[in-house]
Order: sequence, then C-alpha cells, then structure tokens
Amino acid sequence: MKKAVIIGAGPAGLTAASELLDKTDIQPVVLEATAAIGGISQTVAYKGNRMDIGGHRFFSKDREVMDWWKKRMPVQGARSKDDILLGLNDKPLEPGGPDPEREDRVILLRHRVSRIFFLRKFFDYPISLSRGTFANMGLGRTLKAGFGYLGSVIHKRPENSLEDFYINRFGKPLYSMFFEGYTEKVWGVHPSKLGADWGSQRVKGLSVTAVLKDMLNKAFHKKEAQGDKVETSLIEQFIYPKYGPGQLWELVADEIAGKGGEVRREAEVIDVHVADGRVDSVGFRRSDGTVGREPCDWLLSTMPVKDLVAALSGIDVPEDVARIARELPYRDFITVGLCVKKLKIKNQTPIKTFGGRVPDTWIYVQERDVKVGRLQIFNNWSPYLVKDYENTLWIGLEYFCAEGDELWKMSDKDFIRMAVDELVKIDVVEREDVLDACRVKIKKAYPAYFGSYRELDKVKAFLDGIENLYCLGRNGQHRYNNMDHSMLTAMEAVRNIRDHVTGKENVWNVNTEKSYHESK
Repeated sequence: MKKAVIIGAGPAGLTAASELLDKTDIQPVVLEATAAIGGISQTVAYKGNRMDIGGHRFFSKDREVMDWWKKRMPVQGARSKDDILLGLNDKPLEPGGPDPEREDRVILLRHRVSRIFFLRKFFDYPISLSRGTFANMGLGRTLKAGFGYLGSVIHKRPENSLEDFYINRFGKPLYSMFFEGYTEKVWGVHPSKLGADWGSQRVKGLSVTAVLKDMLNKAFHKKEAQGDKVETSLIEQFIYPKYGPGQLWELVADEIAGKGGEVRREAEVIDVHVADGRVDSVGFRRSDGTVGREPCDWLLSTMPVKDLVAALSGIDVPEDVARIARELPYRDFITVGLCVKKLKIKNQTPIKTFGGRVPDTWIYVQERDVKVGRLQIFNNWSPYLVKDYENTLWIGLEYFCAEGDELWKMSDKDFIRMAVDELVKIDVVEREDVLDACRVKIKKAYPAYFGSYRELDKVKAFLDGIENLYCLGRNGQHRYNNMDHSMLTAMEAVRNIRDHVTGKENVWNVNTEKSYHESK
C-alpha cells in the first residue's frame, strides 16, 4: 500500500489525512510534534473551562468546507443553554438536529459580535459610520476622519506597505486611530514595514465603501445570503462546535484512526530525506528521546517552512534558500485564561444577554497604554466552554510576542499578574472579581509578512522542485490563512495526488486567486 506522511495534526494535516482515506487508497501517517490535536485550532481545558486559542469562527465561502464540517458535527436542532436561559428562539435550528443540552456531537449556531475598545469606549468592528461611532470619536476626530477619507479617495498612494493599503481604504486619521497601533501590537513592527499583501489577504474587500454598502443592504433588507457575497469581516453568524474547535479535530483524528490511518502524537520531525528529487523517508523523535523513521511515497508538510528547510537532508539546499527560510519571521502567541465573577463593562447594546453581560465574542483592544491585543469572552462563543456559565465569565486575554522576548520569558505568575493589572487599568474588571487564571504559549502562531518573507518565492520554487512534497496550511505555506483556507490547501493537494496532477500552483493559490477571495 502507498503511504503519505503528513507533518502536523492541525486543520490542514488532518483534512489531508481524512481526504486521502476517503478519496484514494493511500494510507496516511500523521506525525504531530506535540501531545495536542488541532494545532492553533486546539481547545485547552483548565479546571472544567475550555479555551479556544485565537478564536475560530467556523465560516467559509466554500460550500465544500461548510459541508465537510457539518458532516462530522451536525447543526443543533434544539436551543442551547444560553438561549434557554434568555427565552430566545431566534436561530434557524436544523430539523431533526441534535439537542446540545443532551448530546455533545453538535455544532452550534452563533451570533458574531466583535467590537473595538478604544478611548475606554466601544466602537463597531469593522468600523461603522453610525451615530455611536461619531459620538465616541467626538466632533474633532470625526471631521478629521471625514476629510482624511476624502483625501484618500482623491489621491491614492502606491501600495508598497500595509500602511499604504489601509490609508488608501480608510484615510490617514481612521488608519491612525483604528489600525496603526493595533497592527504594531500584533506584528511587533510598524505597518509601514509590513507587506501590503497581508492586507489584500486578510482585509481584502473591506473599506469605507464596503461598510457603506453593508449598511445600505441592512437598511433595505437586502443583505446577501451568508456564504456568498458578504465581506467575511462583516458576517454576523457562524457555526461553532459545542466544546470548541479542538472537539471537532479530536473527532477527525479518531475518525482517521478508525479508517486505517495513523495519528502519532509527540512525534517531532527532525529529518526529511530526499533522494532523486523525491522525499523517501521522514525521521522523527518520540517523547522518550528515541528516534524513528517512516518511509513514504508522498510528504504533505504543515510544519513551518523555516523548520522544513532546516530538516532537509540528501539534497543540496542553495545558500540563498537556506538563508531566506532561516530568517523567516513569525509572531508567537500567549493567551491568559481568566475566570471572573463579572466584568465592569456592561451590555449597552440592543442585544439581549444573560445577566447584562457584554455580547462580544472578540473585543479588539486598541488602547496604546496596555500590551493586551484582544479579549475573548468564551461564554459568548459557547456556553458549554464555561464550567459555571451562570455565575462566572471565562475570558481570554491575547498577547502577541516573539519567542524568547521579555513577554515570552516571563513566569506564568508574573505574566498573569501583568494581565490582570492591564484589565484593571482599562476598567474592564475589578481585581477582587478575579477567581482563577492560567497561561498558554503557542510558538509560530502567525507567519509574518516582513523581512525575508519578501523573498519567499525562491523557497517556494525550490520546495516545489521536490516532486512528491506538498506544503499545506498556515505555517506550511507561510501564509496567514484562515482555518478553511488551510483545509482547502489539503483538499487541493489530495486531488492532485489522486488525479496525478504534477503542478502545485492550485495548492499555493488557495486564498490568493480571485475565486478564494472574501470579496468575490
């Protein structure tokens, strides 16, 4: 039997393994360096609470992906805990679907509410041109923003950086207020140093014009069907596994094993051997320090490009390719899970919430006097992520850093103290309401778009020259993909293998070519 080794048990790797089992006679062997399943899409459990690392909205414009998710976890057919407590019945439940109060294998329908916290006030995310926005900004800032936007319409900058990209779409004042500081928090460099292609990939069609169009559609009840033409950043509903994304990916891993594939945890790839232009085996280290080797007919890699190139043996890696890969930048990620009695910030929206809590899934913290970049309110992702939903809130404080820097090296105790201090400082919590906390660190969470990234095409061309190697997913392609885009790279690669297609451009083109754009 032919064998494919897959590096990484995240969305791309597990999708590849599942697709190989369903559509070919190739046996997949997944090698995962850690004990966790799901990569950055894992769910971390702590004392009965569950934490989604980074937050994962299950939404895609690709029907194949949406069907793939729903096939494995059917959509709820009865109300969830929070809706029962509120007496709400405002979601299109699936006839005959599972009851989340009784069954675990169920995907929930969720309302998306994300806002920006700036000037100690809430602004719509994405920025809307509402009365509330203008009131919060004040007359002076509003006039500046208006004239700045008009200036950007009249005079377009050459888009040589992410800063140029944002200013062309929003004007300089709005860019300075809502993009500049937050972007620098995330990436650790000023937006003028980041490539404009990050914006074209992640923000795409979003602009003042898109916001106006969306507002008019809502005003005249002409909102486009979800999954078709609505800008992804404007989508207001998504699906979500009862116990977070890790629940789905653990289920997929079990499914793979049940169909004859393998998922080996704590198997860190240390060597990728190439002979005659093809990968013939992969060496890995187990948790006990022993080393194994797995022969293969194909290799599908989701490991960071930096690590993949360093692991190659049996092939001469050109000096410039080795240098570019070695210097590829990444941003690492730290989440503090905080269990609190209540928040100081209250619900002042028309949305009905339990206990008057804020309705947000995400809150983007634009305040420049704190390091925290984003807050997640896990109660609003799924009531089942929280051990005591009715009496506590379980929130996630997200920090962006670089492995080895000051934030990364801080002890858990010191980091948690700093995180609590920051929330107290910006009037989000009272210190005495904090009940418990934990800290989770994730390496290479975000492939970054500066430095040697600008020369990535040389590395891509070299790796594509290895006949049976496919680079998949966020880190495998050094591209800031969403979960669905990562899955699509795997689906495309499996189609190529099944249909004996030698080119790999369709795999790399996911999330770049027009048909994959959020703005169709």
